[in-house]
Amino acid sequence: MRVQLQPAYVIHRRPYRDSSALLDVFTAEYGRVGLIARGVRRGSRSAGKAALLQPFRPLLLSFSGRAELKTLMAIEPANALSPLRGSRLFSGLYMNELLIRLLHRDDPYPGLFAAYGMTLTALGGFAPVDPLLRRFELDLLENLGYRLVLDTDSGSGKLVRADARYRYEPGRGLIACDGPAVGTVFAGSDLLAMARGDFAGAVRLPARRLLRAALAVHLGDMPLRSRELFSSARR
Repeated sequence: MRVQLQPAYVIHRRPYRDSSALLDVFTAEYGRVGLIARGVRRGSRSAGKAALLQPFRPLLLSFSGRAELKTLMAIEPANALSPLRGSRLFSGLYMNELLIRLLHRDDPYPGLFAAYGMTLTALGGFAPVDPLLRRFELDLLENLGYRLVLDTDSGSGKLVRADARYRYEPGRGLIACDGPAVGTVFAGSDLLAMARGDFAGAVRLPARRLLRAALAVHLGDMPLRSRELFSSARR
């Protein structure tokens, strides 16, 4: 397989042998792809390429190979994005870690690729961070085949009522609480706000709890490194 000038982002990079690097890249047409970038570390003849192979930078990559790990052949910069700083940088790292943990290699996700690019662009501006991340998390779940329905009781099929309470059950969704609240519980009014795309204000923390619970099922027990880094930076 030989791919020419594929829109892509580097989502992870680590050293390999003396002068090369192993890359995880997220591409428009091929999804998450593993690449060997030869001779891109300091002191090698192609070290100038290393400046391009940075996270959050839109790239056009050419690569080839039939194995799971392919060879990077050429790099070109695409459109420039504003650099991410502070909490926005950690948000970008969080998105990248979700992609690495949850996407299988070589499965295309064109809709998710577009959502990722739009979220990075918005993170480089002044839009509030939490709503951007919640929308991206919902897009990610939907692309994985686990769409989270926010306005319907998964137990009865009835619409969510603003004056009722609902608990989140992994594998089922949101179920009306008829008795004492047990587990992760949410107000119907908050769920309806989320269904309208509102993740700010009073809904910010409930939305974060709900999406964290929905993603935890797929992430397993291993904690997210990006969350640990953000907590350490805040301390």
